[in-house]
Amino acid sequence: MGDAKTILVIGTYDTKGDELAYLAERIRTQGGEVMTMDVSVLGDPPHPVDISKHEVAEAASSSIDTAIGQQDENAAMQIMARGASTLTAKLHVEGKIDAMICLGGTMGTDLALDCAKALPMGVPKYIISTVAFSPLIPADRLSADVQMILWAGGLYGLNAVCKSSLSQAAGAVLGAARAVEPPASARPVIGMTSLGSSCLSYMKLLKPALEDRGFEVAIFHATGMGGMAFETIAAQGGFTCVMDFALPELGNWLAGSVVHSGPNRLTSAGKAGIPQIVAPGCLDLIDFAGWQDIPERYSDRPFHAHNRLIKSSGLNAQERRETAKAMGERLAVATAPVHVLLPTQGIEEWDRPGEPAHDPEALAAFCDEMQKAIKPPALLSAIDCHINDRAFADTALDILDGWIADGTVNTKA
Repeated sequence: MGDAKTILVIGTYDTKGDELAYLAERIRTQGGEVMTMDVSVLGDPPHPVDISKHEVAEAASSSIDTAIGQQDENAAMQIMARGASTLTAKLHVEGKIDAMICLGGTMGTDLALDCAKALPMGVPKYIISTVAFSPLIPADRLSADVQMILWAGGLYGLNAVCKSSLSQAAGAVLGAARAVEPPASARPVIGMTSLGSSCLSYMKLLKPALEDRGFEVAIFHATGMGGMAFETIAAQGGFTCVMDFALPELGNWLAGSVVHSGPNRLTSAGKAGIPQIVAPGCLDLIDFAGWQDIPERYSDRPFHAHNRLIKSSGLNAQERRETAKAMGERLAVATAPVHVLLPTQGIEEWDRPGEPAHDPEALAAFCDEMQKAIKPPALLSAIDCHINDRAFADTALDILDGWIADGTVNTKA
């Protein structure tokens, strides 16, 4: 495409034509090019657009008349969301766009999230939204590298306040399209999950050892968004192997915490045929947002306030058995080798003797259930150590070395 970057500008041009025109104008004045997509249903845009609402509906194997016939705004916009996301992906594959930006309220944001998810990592994707950063948006709706900007004062019509948001967004998306270095490595990539080193520290031992073996290591912070990004890249086949050693997001999902990465956690790598070495790091805790009150049913549990953003309570023996069963069910769908490591002396730093989450009876119940839940062809190795001990890291490396030797893990990018 040369130096000129083309930005796909998506929105309901019947009701937000002025705002979208201003956004496009700000992109063009900075040397960018614009392609416009109208996702409105009832009205018509005041000026011509590149991709009409009729084309969007047809891309969803539907029509505007069908959308109107739904007699329900949500149902109609679901049609437009399917069409818009299909076209967004197609335009990128055809090399016609370098980035996307969409603006809207809750309806437009709902559609924009689908469009962003249709694009791979490394393609800039921006959403200008009246509900940016809101708890209305769950982690599993967000693509791995989406950027959101709060559309302050932008509910209805242009004004000095909302122009500030729109002009910044125009500069951000064009700047990102010019500056982005898409994810590509000369070395095969191992995806790893972990938490901060005060809780899980195995990556300090594993990262240099893996790099010595010729791999690049991408470590994801398993606090909701990190796990979601990990799953997204795994689903796209972006890893040669994964070391998925931090699973609090799975326990959080099962317990109903908002600190999760969606229902597909611990499934994407297996479905994509990526070899997995897995461990239940931090699967003894349930995390809560710092602004939440701890539910009464967890009031008698061990408690750890990590910082003002996140705090944790312990899971009891029965709850831990349920997480073990969930691990087994998810790993059963894998189409490539799976080896589960079970460190029987503990699965995070705060469950060591003398620490607030130390609960040997609950840990024993979990280990017992794991022996039942992990079934062939997946393998389970119980290790008499703590997850943060060198013995754990050495065992993981031994498994990887065996897979390298027999060709299970590819050592070429």
